[in-house]
Amino acid sequence: MSEKELLRVEHLKKYYPLKKGFMSKAGGSVKAVDDISFSVNEGETFAVVGESGCGKSTMGKCVIRLVEPTEGKVILDGEDFTALKGADLKKAREKMKLIFQDPYASLNPRMTVKDIIAEPLDIAGVIKDKKQRDEHILNTMEQVGLNKEYLSRYPHEFSGGQRQRIGIARAIVLKPKLIICDEPVSALDVSIQAKIINLLKDLQKQMKMAYIFISHDLSVVKHIADRVAVMYLGHIMELADTKEIYDHPSHPYTQALFSAIPKIGEGRISDKIVLSGDVPSPADPPQGCCFHTRCPKACERCTKEVPQLKEIAPNHFSACHLYDKGE
Repeated sequence: MSEKELLRVEHLKKYYPLKKGFMSKAGGSVKAVDDISFSVNEGETFAVVGESGCGKSTMGKCVIRLVEPTEGKVILDGEDFTALKGADLKKAREKMKLIFQDPYASLNPRMTVKDIIAEPLDIAGVIKDKKQRDEHILNTMEQVGLNKEYLSRYPHEFSGGQRQRIGIARAIVLKPKLIICDEPVSALDVSIQAKIINLLKDLQKQMKMAYIFISHDLSVVKHIADRVAVMYLGHIMELADTKEIYDHPSHPYTQALFSAIPKIGEGRISDKIVLSGDVPSPADPPQGCCFHTRCPKACERCTKEVPQLKEIAPNHFSACHLYDKGE
């Protein structure tokens, strides 16, 4: 992993306005992503974890501008990606690709494997010669473990794991610098998940790519990530190197989340921290710290003041009033 910064996200927000209707009033908004900042270095795997509905997938789609952010900046390779339009945006998108969660829904059922993998090449127009184009497609298929006999077949003829390999081939065919992996193995059988994870790791070594790896599976993240950000209700609550955050989780939410990981050799979840209450709605988040309604360590200050993400140890950041200096 390089120390050179590839991507920087600054104060990213995505709010969805609420329309007036039955059981709702106009004027509010769903704060899916609420002011988050982070960076990703070249060749790094930066994982984003959290419960369903925390905003991690929306964040990934905003970074690649599949969904336009409400506010904030995305700086890709020194260029303001959020300010680009037209041909400039098209060109910059060659550096960043997305692997979707559902290998069944993410592939066009009317296109052959060859056409699916070739589509990014044809849109970018980077290989004009047909023979070179076909050779590049075959080489890409070989990289992801797909047989060349699959070229003329359609997605419905493949298993979930094979379909995800097709999706990965489509993502890497332009040799991007960054891939956003949005829960890439959660829809697959457990027996297939490890093979896809190992494939992603091998491709990263070969191609020197960086990953933003979005997942709710903490065991997978521990195996693949260099750094981990923990999200809750649209906010980053904690961010640190993988070993540091798993060995020394500091934020009460991270501690509760990680306590649910089954310990090796045990048949039960041990020392689990039970949180009170349900996750609040992003349409009506709590005042102050967004986690205080469920936090076992909350104080009066937590109900009024939003904690800032601050460095509590070298390269270890936590958004909690417990770690303010002098307290």
